Amino acid sequence: MVKIRLARSGAKKRPYYHVVATDSRSSRDGKFIERLGYYNPGAQGKEIKLKLDVAKIEGWAKNGAQISERVAFLVKSAPKAAEVAAA
Repeated sequence: MVKIRLARSGAKKRPYYHVVATDSRSSRDGKFIERLGYYNPGAQGKEIKLKLDVAKIEGWAKNGAQISERVAFLVKSAPKAAEVAAA
């Protein structure tokens, strides 16, 4: 089964997450099928906090991919993040 979830990267105490489509059996930071965006919770200033390819995420979901709770929350908040970035 394919899942859409976060894969952690970044330094210690400074997380940075990639939103990926991956096989549910692979490890959190392991092999993935496709990268669908990123989430930087520690973004400051003009750094972009959230960038998602919502069309690809919806396409994966239509084909049966399971979306994790956190990614579903981020997809909902993506339009708000775009408004903040534009301002």
